[in-house]
Amino acid sequence: MKENPHGDLQTGQTTCHDSDGAAISCRGSGQDGEFRRGIAWPEPRFDALGERVLDRLTGLTWMRNATPGELPMMWQEALAFVAALNRERALGFSDWRLPNRRELRSLVSHQTRRPALSEPNPFANVFAGWYWSATSAAGTPAHAWYVDMDGGRMFYGGKDQSFLVWPVRGESRVLPATGQVLCYSDKGAVIPCRGSGQDGELRMGVVWPEPRFSVLGEAVTDRLTGLVWRRAGHRAPEGMTWLDALAAVARLNRDDAAGWRLPNINELESLVDCAAANPALPSDHPFTGMREVYWSSTTSLYEPDWAWALYLDKGAVGVGQKRQARFHCWPVKDTPG
Repeated sequence: MKENPHGDLQTGQTTCHDSDGAAISCRGSGQDGEFRRGIAWPEPRFDALGERVLDRLTGLTWMRNATPGELPMMWQEALAFVAALNRERALGFSDWRLPNRRELRSLVSHQTRRPALSEPNPFANVFAGWYWSATSAAGTPAHAWYVDMDGGRMFYGGKDQSFLVWPVRGESRVLPATGQVLCYSDKGAVIPCRGSGQDGELRMGVVWPEPRFSVLGEAVTDRLTGLVWRRAGHRAPEGMTWLDALAAVARLNRDDAAGWRLPNINELESLVDCAAANPALPSDHPFTGMREVYWSSTTSLYEPDWAWALYLDKGAVGVGQKRQARFHCWPVKDTPG
């Protein structure tokens, strides 16, 4: 188990599962539960501070009541609700915000479900459903990203739909910024960011280095996370099953003993630029042969015969059935030393 201090968190997954979802030994599996890469979770992860909760992993402070608005609301209503909290100095503070998608998703544990939060947690009124982020969907900016606290999925929906709000405050020294720099109306038009409370205004998180990527032959180092990726974003022209993806990485290591692995879902998501779509990668990325969806090594504990995947065209985090030969394999490894 190796800790990466650069910007991707451990997923929380500690068990391993076969294609049918049965628990198996992690040893030699190549799965997330074996490697547990990323920044390790402190114990306890959460500190309750009255009606606030400090996440000791990210440094962010959340409202202990996970549904302070009580009812779902549209996206602009959610932003306005948080602005009203600040005018009222809710819980003694005036710097609450709607979390960006990376902040909101950082709460997710991939070892639990209903809710997908680490256990035990001190939160109250956690709804097993969708919560708004402050991040618009770059490909369709009349939509915004939301996270499902039931199972941990992250997708986007129309800003005229109604979901819940979970305010946050503080700044994380480990979570990277999302890359979003513009702000949008509920119809998707670009608007001035000032006073909007949107991700494009606040741009919270670790600033990306410039250049972000360095290339050495067929390997690309992400200077933001310290991870090394294959420059060619595929290992086969056709889709493969989840076990085939794990086996493809094992064969790659037999060929050059280079320490490659199938990335966990947090490592895959760390590549996403929320200012881009098709693919959702930084505009100056050096990768070639990109595919639409990539397998992670992380099992979905909601349905363990499914595994997590990154939908790279959109930047969404979803799942796929392990036995279906639909997705692709993109190996990663740690920076030497």
